Amino acid sequence: MTQRRSDHGYEKEDEDDFLEWEDHVMATVAGEVRRRRKELRWSAQDLADKCEEIGYAIPRNVIANMESGRRAALPLVEIMVLAKALLVSPISLIYPVGYVTEVRQLPFEDPQSTWDALQWFVGDSPADDATDYMLDHFQAHDLELRSALAAVQSEDYERWKVKTAANRVQREAAERALARYADQATQAKYELRRHRDAIREGGGTPPHLPSPLADVDPTEPDTVTTEENDL
Repeated sequence: MTQRRSDHGYEKEDEDDFLEWEDHVMATVAGEVRRRRKELRWSAQDLADKCEEIGYAIPRNVIANMESGRRAALPLVEIMVLAKALLVSPISLIYPVGYVTEVRQLPFEDPQSTWDALQWFVGDSPADDATDYMLDHFQAHDLELRSALAAVQSEDYERWKVKTAANRVQREAAERALARYADQATQAKYELRRHRDAIREGGGTPPHLPSPLADVDPTEPDTVTTEENDL
């Protein structure tokens, strides 16, 4: 069973009207651009003006030809600019979850859930043969970063409660909570450091750390020149 062009990408029709996968992807993007443009109550010229404001002109006639299916190609850079202009993410144009039920992820594949295809595209649900080690570590790094920040902030708050406790009972409760959050912060920092080391070992550069977590990376010893050592 195949699909035909519509305002929301493709709809299932008959088994004889096969469209190429590239046309399917382009029509899905074009359908979502048109749907979002109409949702914003913009004309094709309005959208063209927005693209020009961003700094990458996409003329009105190009947008019209894309939406009507008369265009032969749709560069990735245009998807990025159109998404910015339409106030959505690029992935929402390629895999418009909620508006398109199924998409063809790759050539010669049967349609599948748009949400599943999106998860694969962004690396949240990689293929069995995927080797996105760097992406895996960055995603894990982001999770541990959030955990570490939350633990450090809670630790600071409980430390303040210890200092300002009105009585012994409140102080002891705050001290127990402080110890608990301190353990959580230590564990989260350990995991964070582990992923940062793996990123470096893979030839990558870890993300910038916020100041509350500056102690996660070991400080490099000051280098002393030979001349200074001889003095």
